[in-house]
Amino acid sequence: MDTATDLGRLIGPLRRAVLLRTRRAEDLPDLPEAQIELLRVLSDAGPLAPREAAARLRVAPSTVSNLVRVMTASGLVERRPSSTDLRTASLAASPRALDLLSRYDRVSTDALRRALAELAPDSRQAIAEALPALTELLGALEDGRG
Repeated sequence: MDTATDLGRLIGPLRRAVLLRTRRAEDLPDLPEAQIELLRVLSDAGPLAPREAAARLRVAPSTVSNLVRVMTASGLVERRPSSTDLRTASLAASPRALDLLSRYDRVSTDALRRALAELAPDSRQAIAEALPALTELLGALEDGRG
C-alpha cells in the first residue's frame, strides 16, 4: 500500500474514535459530524446567511438547509432576521450549542492528550512533526490541488 491509501483508511476510524471517546467521557449527545462542523463555523464566524455557511463548509446550500431543519428543531441553531435582507435569515449557534461545542472541544483535547501520553516518545514526536504537513495537506485538498 501507499501513503495515500494508508492515510485514507486511517482518517475515518481515527475521527470516529476521538468522537466516541469524547461522547462517552462526558455523556455528550451523539451529534453527527456534519452538525458539529456547522456549529464550529457558526461559533467561529458568528451569524451567517445559509449560503455563506454552505460556502464555508464547501457543501451545497441544500445540505445546510437539511442540517438547519434538524438543528433548529433540537435547539442547536437559531434563525435570526437579517438586518440587510428581510427575505432571508441568518443562522446562529444557540447558547446550548455553544456550550456543547465547548464541552466537545475540551473533552476531545483531554482524550487526545491522554492517548498521546500512552505512546512512545518517538511516536509523539512524529505526530507533532507531522502536524504542519497535515495542515498543508488539508489546504491542498480544500483548494482542489490534491
